[in-house]
Amino acid sequence: MTKNTSTPRAPARRLSWNDPATRALVYQALILSLVGFAVWYLVSNTLHNLAARNISTGFGFLRQEAGFAIGESVVAYTPADTYGRAIWVGLLNTLRISVIGIIAATLFGTLLGIARLSRNWLLSRVASAYIEVMRNIPLLLQLFFWYAIITESTPGPREALNPLPGVFLSNRGLKLPSLQGDALDWITAGLGMAIIGILLLAHWGRKRQDATGKIFPLVRVGVLLLFALPAAGWLLSGGALTVELPELKGFNFTGGMSLSPEFSALLAGLVMYTSAFVAEVVRSGIQSVNQGQWEAAGALGLSRARMLRLVILPQALRVIVPPMTSQYLNLTKNSSLAVAIGYPDIVSVVNTTLNQTGQAIEGILIIMAAYLTVSLSISIFMNWYNKRIALVER
Repeated sequence: MTKNTSTPRAPARRLSWNDPATRALVYQALILSLVGFAVWYLVSNTLHNLAARNISTGFGFLRQEAGFAIGESVVAYTPADTYGRAIWVGLLNTLRISVIGIIAATLFGTLLGIARLSRNWLLSRVASAYIEVMRNIPLLLQLFFWYAIITESTPGPREALNPLPGVFLSNRGLKLPSLQGDALDWITAGLGMAIIGILLLAHWGRKRQDATGKIFPLVRVGVLLLFALPAAGWLLSGGALTVELPELKGFNFTGGMSLSPEFSALLAGLVMYTSAFVAEVVRSGIQSVNQGQWEAAGALGLSRARMLRLVILPQALRVIVPPMTSQYLNLTKNSSLAVAIGYPDIVSVVNTTLNQTGQAIEGILIIMAAYLTVSLSISIFMNWYNKRIALVER
């Protein structure tokens, strides 16, 4: 007698309103239809109104000559360049202030968060007062405050403060010496190779420590690479390298490197404001670690600083990283307030562009696309890092 091993076929699904899956499909189709109709209506109505007013559309204006100057830029720019080049300069200025602000706010906020948990009564109270004050004053007011301090309380260029040789502080900004010469590209390449080498050595050192228990001296080797590789690049280039000092000519300084009052005020405001929120994130992360971890580290004879660095903070990172992502995104988006104090970020540059061309919709779309791209990039990186440090269940 043979045994029937064939799998019975599932009964055919009948379309019925009593079937939850059928109702779900109908509801989703209706919602998608409504959204599609709303988008079509808005786009067609906008295009009709623009055509009725003889307003041109499209992004062809990006190839036209801009005709306006930008106070500071990371790359070369002149008024004869195109609007596309001007917007690129504004985007680079936004990225510049965001990257420097994120690094500075992370370092300062971490120190503040640790200080708030300090056993020193005065230090913890000062940190707490700073955090509460900065968190409850609007960022825009802080930007106005720092800009007024920098521009009103510092002297003019002729009476500029000179705390160090080649360093001048005035209401035109901070002037610093700069490196000039053909060897600068080689030195920059050597510095980049040193950073990549340190990251690779850190990854290899962790694997080596897991396998053998031996700790690789990453700090000493990293410092050596940071000095040796740029020096090697300078020697291999054979080019000249000179130090250009700022020099007062007429009513302002020429030469050297300059940090404008707008950049300095924006950086100070963003760092001071965001670091207060970062400090609370760090504090909550440290307090989430079980007290037994402190006691176990103390039983091993570790100092409090080494306990924090080797035992507590690595575990607290799993709690710190997710909310820290929100603070990084907030700092990047808050940089758009730069237009209030005259820093030429992407919002300021696009505003000037749309005032000259009348391409308001295209300009707003460019700003939205720029911030969306930057924010998603930060989120993707932080999510990757969060998965990397997450506990893996066996």
